[in-house]
Amino acid sequence: MRMITGHHHISMVIKNAQENMTFYRDVLGLRLVKKTVNQDDPTMYHLFYGDKTGSPGTVITFFEMKQVGRTHRGSNAITKLGLLVETEATIDYFKNRFDMHHIPSELTTYRNKRVLQFTDPDGLELMLIDKGEDDVPEFWEKWDQSTVPTEHQIIGMGPVEMTVRRPKKLASVLTELFDYTLVDTMEGAQIFRSALENSASEIIVKELDAPTERPGRGSVHHLAIRVKNVEEMYEWEREIKERGFVSTGVIDRHYFHSFYFRDSNGIVFELATDGPGLAIDEEMATLGERITLPPFLEERREEIEHHLQPLT
Repeated sequence: MRMITGHHHISMVIKNAQENMTFYRDVLGLRLVKKTVNQDDPTMYHLFYGDKTGSPGTVITFFEMKQVGRTHRGSNAITKLGLLVETEATIDYFKNRFDMHHIPSELTTYRNKRVLQFTDPDGLELMLIDKGEDDVPEFWEKWDQSTVPTEHQIIGMGPVEMTVRRPKKLASVLTELFDYTLVDTMEGAQIFRSALENSASEIIVKELDAPTERPGRGSVHHLAIRVKNVEEMYEWEREIKERGFVSTGVIDRHYFHSFYFRDSNGIVFELATDGPGLAIDEEMATLGERITLPPFLEERREEIEHHLQPLT
């Protein structure tokens, strides 16, 4: 039986790749698992961070757009990203770490758990939350060269918040199309989980009757959700088209196959396969250290690298 098994990755827009790398690699302790380019516009970096191998469900990615302006916040957008840690003690560890780095943060609660809210250098809203008793994918691996001690490392993606004008329409996509389950409500928000029912698949749907967000630096472009293989992907694409949505068609991204569509609120979803994975064209020990390109861009390497500012 086909099913959506949780988050695959999430992608954002940034202004400065070096600043972004300093924050996510050096402060948050994530591994830079892939330094590549936007396959549709190879003049810009596309950076991937995650666990030791860049496992599905741990990966957050960023497109560098040097000329991008600020985001005008509003509705019909993905508005917050949760990152999972193993224990509540790690929340205190990062509070102290952020204070040391002069990064503003706030201790608050989410579903009766203490969480740490903060923003990244581009204004993306984030929160750290302990996974509690939830199971997470067994293949997630910690990275022993992280700047953060093993016991306090971020282990993967958690709740993703979507703020929309028509929450019933989004809820219908999640429950009727993708078989997500409504598991909780809070302060006007609905909490959905995929068939595996863990926080590594959690989507928060909030209602906001406001103008549509105008994206810029720190805005979220899309959320990708996990599909088992290419065969299932084509089945999902057919069903999505039958429901009246417009699909990009299945695309070979070298590291996975995927396609995109928008729900009626304008939220961009990507469906992506687990394999072949981000480690197929690099040695594990040096993952993310050089610029990698998919085969169809390799012959343009000299031209592409000429337009990219080196990252340290």
